[in-house]
Amino acid sequence: MKKAAELFKILSVDKRIEIIELLKKEPMSVNALAEALGVTQSAVSQHLRVLKGAGLVEAERQGYWIYYSLNRNALEKCRQRLNRICTCGCLGKQAGMEGIRKVSPKIK
Repeated sequence: MKKAAELFKILSVDKRIEIIELLKKEPMSVNALAEALGVTQSAVSQHLRVLKGAGLVEAERQGYWIYYSLNRNALEKCRQRLNRICTCGCLGKQAGMEGIRKVSPKIK
């Protein structure tokens, strides 16, 4: 698994996040991912190469097709790293502010 800064850089691309979200549901081929995302097979292949290189995605050949799936352990390590970085309680504060905004819409 790559260093945290490299992983977050890899995950800073919207299409890669969308690929991860699709692969959370089930393993998929490049063709299926391209159709679901509305992009070319070539673009999906490039994103998968980056995600695979980072250890976030795994590939398995099934006959003629290659199916990609998440490396859930690597993704979990990434999540844990982000949780270690973000220990300020900002999510709780944000949720609290949302409640205040609903009661008093003048607060921004």
